[in-house]
Amino acid sequence: MSDKPLNIGFGNIVPSGRIISIVQADSAPTKRMIQEARERHMLVDATNGRKTRSIILVDSDHIILSAIHPETIAQRLHTSEKE
Repeated sequence: MSDKPLNIGFGNIVPSGRIISIVQADSAPTKRMIQEARERHMLVDATNGRKTRSIILVDSDHIILSAIHPETIAQRLHTSEKE
């Protein structure tokens, strides 16, 4: 995987090579994960005030919140890998 920039919504960019996982934000365990990351100051909120739809886990142990659906981010990731 390369470090091509990946748009995660509202002009926010993440290096695609640093992404470990993209998950939905609607379960209790993911909500606990968000709270723990917030307490450790490892949470990046890229939702621009919108509803959190996906959580992006990166190799630096940061958690990034996005208002874009996980399927859309995965499709963008797959498209950027082809280029």
